[in-house]
Amino acid sequence: MAEYPIFSFSVWFLLLYPLILSMGQFNCSFADSGQGNSFILSSFSYPETKLKQYEWRYIRVDLPWGFSSVSIMIESDVELDPQSVFKISNGSLPLICFRGGSLPLPDSSDDAVKKLVVGSLSNWSAGEFKDLQNAELCYLMQKSISLKWSNEQIMPGVWYFGLFNGIGATRTQSKMIIRGSSYSFSANVTVEGCSSSNVWGQYCNQSVESLTCSQPLTNTYSEPHLLALMGNQTVEQGVYSRTVRQNSCYGYNEPSVYSLEIPDLAEQLTITATDVGFNGTSSMNNTNNAGGINIMCYVRYGSIPLTTVHDYSADISKGPLMIPLPQVGRWYIRILPVNATMDSDQTQASSRKACYSLMWQLLECPVGKAGLNCTWQRHALQTVLRKNPSAPFESYYIPLSGNMSSGSAIFALEPLLSNLSASSKSDGPWTYFVLDVPRGAAGGNMHIKLVSDTPVRYEIYARFDGLPSVGIRDYFYVNKMNNSNDSPFFTSYSSSDDKVEFYILFIREGTWSFGIKHVDPIANASHDQTMMSISLERCPKRCSAPHGSCQNFVDESGLTIYSYCSCDRTHGGIDCSIELVSHRGHLWQSISLIASNVAAVFPAYWALRQKALAEWVIFTSSGISSALYHACDVGTWCALKFGVLQFMDFWLSFMAVVSTFVYLAEINEASKRTIHAAVSILTALMAITGATRSSNIVLVIIIGATGLLIGWLIEFSTRYRSFSLPTGGFCMNVLQRRQNIRNFIVNAARMFLKRFRLGFVVAGLIALTMAAISWKLETSESYWIWHSIWHVSIYTSSFLFLCSKVVKAANPGNQTSEEDGDYRLTRQNSLPRGEE
Repeated sequence: MAEYPIFSFSVWFLLLYPLILSMGQFNCSFADSGQGNSFILSSFSYPETKLKQYEWRYIRVDLPWGFSSVSIMIESDVELDPQSVFKISNGSLPLICFRGGSLPLPDSSDDAVKKLVVGSLSNWSAGEFKDLQNAELCYLMQKSISLKWSNEQIMPGVWYFGLFNGIGATRTQSKMIIRGSSYSFSANVTVEGCSSSNVWGQYCNQSVESLTCSQPLTNTYSEPHLLALMGNQTVEQGVYSRTVRQNSCYGYNEPSVYSLEIPDLAEQLTITATDVGFNGTSSMNNTNNAGGINIMCYVRYGSIPLTTVHDYSADISKGPLMIPLPQVGRWYIRILPVNATMDSDQTQASSRKACYSLMWQLLECPVGKAGLNCTWQRHALQTVLRKNPSAPFESYYIPLSGNMSSGSAIFALEPLLSNLSASSKSDGPWTYFVLDVPRGAAGGNMHIKLVSDTPVRYEIYARFDGLPSVGIRDYFYVNKMNNSNDSPFFTSYSSSDDKVEFYILFIREGTWSFGIKHVDPIANASHDQTMMSISLERCPKRCSAPHGSCQNFVDESGLTIYSYCSCDRTHGGIDCSIELVSHRGHLWQSISLIASNVAAVFPAYWALRQKALAEWVIFTSSGISSALYHACDVGTWCALKFGVLQFMDFWLSFMAVVSTFVYLAEINEASKRTIHAAVSILTALMAITGATRSSNIVLVIIIGATGLLIGWLIEFSTRYRSFSLPTGGFCMNVLQRRQNIRNFIVNAARMFLKRFRLGFVVAGLIALTMAAISWKLETSESYWIWHSIWHVSIYTSSFLFLCSKVVKAANPGNQTSEEDGDYRLTRQNSLPRGEE
C-alpha cells in the first residue's frame, strides 16, 4: 500500500509571524497600490503525483490569524464529461473534497455522492464555508482549478483538501490487483498575510479596532443599566469582564469593525449600545431608539461579518445582543447605523451622524463551574498516553481528581455529576468535561462509551472550542434513533438501553467540551452505576480486527499523523466492518484461484514425455508457486512471505510463456540454455520491479517471440551454411530475385507445415487470445474469475503449442531419414571437424 502524505504549509511563518507583527517594520506590499499592505506568508508547490485507482492524497494548509488570502492552483490530466459522472461507479470517481479543521472522508456515508457538486469549481461565496467545520464539500476533479479565497470568506485555522481516485467501501479493501484508470495532478498553494493586526480584507485595506476586556468584576450588578444588559438575570457566582467604548459617531450606513478575543470558555457574551443619539444632541442614560436610529450589530466568529453572512445580528439600540456559550478565539463585530425612518429632508439626514456608546460584557464562571448561574460542575480531563509505539497519539482521558487511578481508562460518572438542586425544572442538571486533542492528532478518532447497570439516563453533547448545549453543539447522542448519525464524521456502534458507544471520526485538534445532561435525575438516582470512558484512537473499532489493521503515516513536517484501516480481502469501509464478500463467496474464490493452476499439469506432462526436462521443471514449479501465492493472497495459508511468493509466481509464469516459444525452435541444448539464462534475468527484473503491471503480458510475449526468432536464426545459420547469393549479387535481374524470394517463402511454408501441426497451432493461438482477453478484463471485483480463466488459458495454450511441434523419431546408426535429406551437406561438413 502506498503512503499517503499530508503536506503542511507555513511552519516557519507560523513561528515568526507574531515577531513580525510586533516589530511593525515590514512593508512587503505589492507594486500595485491597490494590493494594500500584504505580503506572502508561505508558498508551497506540490510536485506532479499519479493517483492510481482507490488511492488518495491529503494536503494541509495552515492559515494563521492575520492572513489576507489563500490561492490554490491545481492542474490534472482528468478529462471527464460532467454529464456522464452519474454513469461512473463510485470506485472510479475522481474527486476533490474540502474540510476545515480535519481531514475529509467522502466515503464514510453517501452524502459525498448525493451532494456532489458537478459544476465548475470557482471562488465560493462566504456562506458555503460556514458548515465546513463539521461537514465537507466535494467537487468532481477538473483539468484546471484556480481558487482565491479572502479572509472575508474563509476562517483562519487548519484546512485540508483531499484528492481521491475512487471512493466507497472498497477503497480500504485489500485487493489482489488494481487496473483501474489513474490520473496525475500537481498543486501550488500560496498564503498571503497583512503586516499589521489592525487591518483586514483581501488587500489589507480595511481597518479593524481591537476591543479588550477590563479586569473581572464579581457580584457588582446593582446598577440598573447592567441589570438591563443582562436581561434582569440574577447570577450568584459570576466573573464578568465589562468594557464601555464612549461616544462613537458615524454616518448612516457607515460601518465600524471591531475584533474581540475570548481567551477561555465562557457562558455568555453580551453587546449593547447606550447613549444613542445624533451628534450635537444628548441622550445619555437612554438606550431607547433616539430619533429613528437603528444601531445594527453583526457578529461572526473567525471572520468579518457581512450584512448577508453572519452568526448573530440584532438592533442593539433597542436591546442587548446576547451570544450564549461563545467559542474561544477571535470574534468580529460590525456596527452599522441605519436610518429607521426615511427623512423627507435627505440633505439633513446625510449630514447627521449617529452617536452611541458600545458596551460589551463577558460572563465567565470560576474554575470548575459552568452554566449561566455557575452552579454546574465542569471537570478538566487529563491525558494519559498509551504505551504503544505502533499507535502514536493514542491516549485516554480521566478526571483530574485524587481518587482516580491513572491505570484505568474508565471512571464512575455519578460521583462527578452536578447537584440535582442546581437544575431548573425545564432543564436537567448538566456536567461538563473538557479535554485537549494535541496538535498533529487530527487524523485520530474520539471514542466515547457509557455502560450502566440500568437504562442510561444521560444525553451527550460535544462541541469544539466552546461549551455545548441542546441547541448549540457539533455532535450529540440522545438515543439510538436521535443522534448525529446523519454526519459523515459520527458513527455509533452496538448501542442499547444500557450502553452508549460512538466515535467522532477525524476529530479536530484543540479543546473539546462534552456536556452530560441528566434527563431523569430523580428516578433511582442513588442506585445508578454508570461507567464512562473517553479515548483517542488511531482507527475506529480497531479496524474490526482481525478483518483489518491500522496504518499510520506522518506528514513531512511531523505535525499531523493520519491513520486509516487496511482491510482484508473480504471486508471494507472506514473500520473494516462492511462484509464485501461472503464466507461462501470467499471459499469459491479461493478454490477457483488455487485449483485453476492444475492446468499446469498438461504442459508439464508433455514436456516430461518429450524429455524436455528444463521445460518440465519450469511448468511444474510455475503451477506450484502460483497455487501457493494465491493461497496466501486470499488469506488461506502462507508457506513463505507474501512478497517472495508473489515474485516466484510472476517470474515463473513469465518463464513458462517464454520457454514455450523457445521450445518451438529446433536448436541444440547449448543455445537453448543461453537463451534461457538471458530470459530469466529479464523476467526476474520485470517481476521484482513491477509484477502486476498490465503491460507485462505484452512484454513477455515480445520476449518469447524474440527468443523464438533468435532460435530460428541459429537453426538457419547452422543448417544452411552452404547457401549463398548468386555471383551477380545485387546486379541479378528483378525476375530472378522475385523467383528466389518466392521459392524461399514456399520452402519456409513447407518447412513450417512439416515442423508443426497446424490444428494445434490454431488452437494454441485461440487459447492465448483468451488468456490475453481475461488479463485485460481483470478488475478488483472480477479478478478471481478472470484470473482463474487466465490460469487455464495460458497453461492450455502452452500445452497446445508444445503438442504442435513435430518431434523427429530417433535414427539408430546415425542414418538420415528421407525427411532430413536437405541437411546431408551440413552433417558431412561437420564430420571432419568432429574428428579433429
